[in-house]
Amino acid sequence: MGKTIVITGAGSGFGALAARSLARAGHTVYAAMRDTTGRNAGRVTEARAYAAEHQVDLRTVELDVLSQESADAAVNTILAEAGSLDVVIHNAGHMVTGPTEAFTPEELAAVYDTNVLGTQRVNRAALPHLRAQQHGLVLWIGSTSSRGGTPPYLAPYFAAKAAMDSLAVSYAAELARFNIETSIVVPGSFTSGTNHFATGGHPSEQTVIPEYEARYAGLMDQVSQRLADLAPADADVSQVADAIVEVVDAPHGSRPFRVHVDPADDGSEEVSRVADRIRAEFLTRIGLDDLLAPHTAAPAPTTATK
Repeated sequence: MGKTIVITGAGSGFGALAARSLARAGHTVYAAMRDTTGRNAGRVTEARAYAAEHQVDLRTVELDVLSQESADAAVNTILAEAGSLDVVIHNAGHMVTGPTEAFTPEELAAVYDTNVLGTQRVNRAALPHLRAQQHGLVLWIGSTSSRGGTPPYLAPYFAAKAAMDSLAVSYAAELARFNIETSIVVPGSFTSGTNHFATGGHPSEQTVIPEYEARYAGLMDQVSQRLADLAPADADVSQVADAIVEVVDAPHGSRPFRVHVDPADDGSEEVSRVADRIRAEFLTRIGLDDLLAPHTAAPAPTTATK
């Protein structure tokens, strides 16, 4: 049966591809993006045209992950139109490049705000409904940088994605007894097919950059080229969308906790396999192994006070 899905940051890149793939798979998909009547109006038109051409249920909804009011309004719109919400996909993100020292603390906080706090705003809007229905899926789009190869000049983005991964892992256990499932899809480095680098930010403080450039001249171009050289010829960003569809379409309770889509094979899958095994073993050791899979649990009885 088709599910009602919201995916953040769905104006381009992984988000737009996944929204279209999920709609073709028979789901009602809300491609969430900000400024739908301004900067992203063209993308709204493109989504509407795609839905008409392919006869699929692909819709758009205004959602700025930097605003709790916007997240609340988006979820309310979805519930009013579709009557339900089954899957939340955290995809919105922002990349910045440059020497870490050059970024002000406020610029690092802004990356964290989008990539981490944005997921919290959307969860606070959506989870009350998923918990009430005691069923659902929260799917996080992570990054192999959380545990794999980490080339320099991407530290603010890498740090934020690692924080988001930690948040996802904790949420998984806290949502299990509400019968809400968690999966983390972990893309590797795709040097084409997304707008990550094209729309990425840079440090506003330029005073220290010449000193780094003297010793690391052309570093970002070198990193991009060498990552591209590692990728097999058939590496395509559509593989990430395919993985997302496969996770969503899997039977409830059987979905993988983590799925890697990593053409460069930077080692993240190997490290994550160990980390996820240790998490499972530890929860089992302390008698909380029921938190490893979604299920419906009766609320614990409360003790009345006089």
